[in-house]
Amino acid sequence: MTDIKILPDAVGLARAAAEHFVTLAAGAIAARERFAVALSGGSTPQALYALLATPEFARRVDWPRVYVFWGDERCVSPGHPDSNYRMAREALLDHVPIPADNIHRIRGEIEPTWAADECERVLQRFFDVPLGGEKRCARFDLVLLGMGEDGHTASLFPGTAALGEQKRWVVAHYVDRLHAWRITLTPVAINAAANVVFLVSGLGKAKQLGQVLAGPYQPEVLPAQIVRPTDGRLLWLVDSAAAAHLARPVTFHTAR
Repeated sequence: MTDIKILPDAVGLARAAAEHFVTLAAGAIAARERFAVALSGGSTPQALYALLATPEFARRVDWPRVYVFWGDERCVSPGHPDSNYRMAREALLDHVPIPADNIHRIRGEIEPTWAADECERVLQRFFDVPLGGEKRCARFDLVLLGMGEDGHTASLFPGTAALGEQKRWVVAHYVDRLHAWRITLTPVAINAAANVVFLVSGLGKAKQLGQVLAGPYQPEVLPAQIVRPTDGRLLWLVDSAAAAHLARPVTFHTAR
């Protein structure tokens, strides 16, 4: 099931995302006594994390039962300005009572393929299921994603081999356009999630968002299109600027 909600601005988007996070966390904890979430990097998720760290939202989450992972990571040290882990820690994790053992960062400072292998082993232990098996049932309760102006999501970039991965949950790959290595969840892991939420803000992403949602299916060009949960919910939270190129009529649920 796919849902699209248009918020008036970036502030409204962050609040809608925070409310959704709180709701999903409460439901997962009530059902399974834990909430497993894969966080995203980027400025739009950062606004969400900062809001979740405020007393208004932080008090509504049972943080000792929240388990945090990442959708992707740059191959840098955990204190580097480009680290997705660093951003989430400074914006959110340092400000809420989440146990250190519940935080599973991707070790971007070690050799990339080793880091990807290590991350996959951590996921296998956490979900207690063999990865890639025919009866694979492990899945995140929530995967948060952003979308770049080129249509990439996580570290799934146009034309990269990771888009075609069908077995592994995590891969390391060299992204030519960035001249850098990245470690990322694959479509296998993302599409197994119970809930996937895209956060998209700004006019600079409007044209590509319109193509992702209404254009022809070509995930090798627009990787965000490959996100299609097999047995879960896909939610797009976008602000009005990012929605500028979306055609009407559409099956939107416009939020105040």
